[in-house]
Amino acid sequence: MLNEHFSQEHADANHGGQPSENNRKYDWEDDLRITSNVTKVEEHRKVSFPLEGELPDGKSFRHEVKNMFLFEVVSEDAPSTFIGCSESILDSFEQKIEDEVIYLAIYLKDYEAYANPIPGIYIASKEFPKELIF
Repeated sequence: MLNEHFSQEHADANHGGQPSENNRKYDWEDDLRITSNVTKVEEHRKVSFPLEGELPDGKSFRHEVKNMFLFEVVSEDAPSTFIGCSESILDSFEQKIEDEVIYLAIYLKDYEAYANPIPGIYIASKEFPKELIF
């Protein structure tokens, strides 16, 4: 998650262009590793994501969360894995390959409230299903 108070000017003047303890570029980072045999990564913009599970009382739920940005990680030996966020909290993203390893980075705006209901998925609070807020 990006730190909106990060100053590149301060980093350039005092720390060789690098962030420092009092001038962090990111508030936090989340790392998710997929170890199955990945065949491709597809980017999906402004799509719905099915959020489903079970409530504490045992009742099942399923809600479509709209306006999502998702990376679909397709593997030969496992179901697709989705990583992404609401479009409204997306600042930027990148995908790169180094030594046959695919790196995906999604940068979230730090001034928007959000929820992280499952690993790798971030949903803007204003778009989170109201029925699931207790």
